[in-house]
Amino acid sequence: MSNKATQPKDRIFSSAAQDIELAREKDAYTRQTESASYRLAFDDLEFISRDDMRPTRMSLELSKPEAILSEHGVDATVAIFGSARTRSPEDAAERLNAAKESLKKLGKDDQAKQQLKQAQRDIQQAKWYQYANELSQLITRDSMQGAIRTLHIVTGGGPGIMEAANRGADEAGGKSVGFNIVLPSEQKPNAYITPELCFRFHYFAMRKLHFLLRSKAIVIFPGGYGTLDELFEVLTLVQTGTIKQIPIVLFDKQYLEQLINWDFLVDQGMIKKQALELFQYADSVQNVYAIIQHALAKANDPGLQK
Repeated sequence: MSNKATQPKDRIFSSAAQDIELAREKDAYTRQTESASYRLAFDDLEFISRDDMRPTRMSLELSKPEAILSEHGVDATVAIFGSARTRSPEDAAERLNAAKESLKKLGKDDQAKQQLKQAQRDIQQAKWYQYANELSQLITRDSMQGAIRTLHIVTGGGPGIMEAANRGADEAGGKSVGFNIVLPSEQKPNAYITPELCFRFHYFAMRKLHFLLRSKAIVIFPGGYGTLDELFEVLTLVQTGTIKQIPIVLFDKQYLEQLINWDFLVDQGMIKKQALELFQYADSVQNVYAIIQHALAKANDPGLQK
């Protein structure tokens, strides 16, 4: 984000960026100028990283993406969630061939058998990658052609389903957003996120907030803890009336009904039967798109209307 673009030309005070540049010029050495307390507070990484500055850091993680997304006109999004482990059809095919070759060389080796079993699973699950890619292409292309109001795809910015969705937007010639997160095993942004819309978070809470601030719909593909966390987070917010109801679409009913026994929760009185109306299942890209369009049109939401 260019400082020049955000500063009025006729300002009489110097900007923060100018003061940082001035302050970084080498002062005559004294014990005072070399003291940490002498540094500008907003240019002092050690100070900003202190535990008691956590509220300030959280505020920055709210403000920075908000400012940049606004500058780029990103005000309506479709958030696509799913496993980071889901492989593309091309990658899955390569891994299957490699696993078969390994089994030929090693015979009945247990590790080779497990490698083949996982590669076969990768082939089966690669369809989700393809569907996420196609859905993202459809939404992005229709947005660019003016068939619908501009919607941007937003993902967690990593591999798997996230990559598929960002890739779909890129292949359609559009822009998409990636909200990466710092993890112990570092999560790197996939190559298809629009660079100026690629963000990195420290706080999960701020990342989750940004997923929902502009969302006109949520699409959930099969995934693990992270995906389920995001699903139940938004379900909780809608159920409690904390946010307005938006389309929550779960892709692949057969898979997800094996994973989550919703009827058991109803039977046990843990949720009301009406809570099952907060989401819908879909098994095709066109079905997902139709659900989103219908729900937003019914709510008279401009998200999918010109």
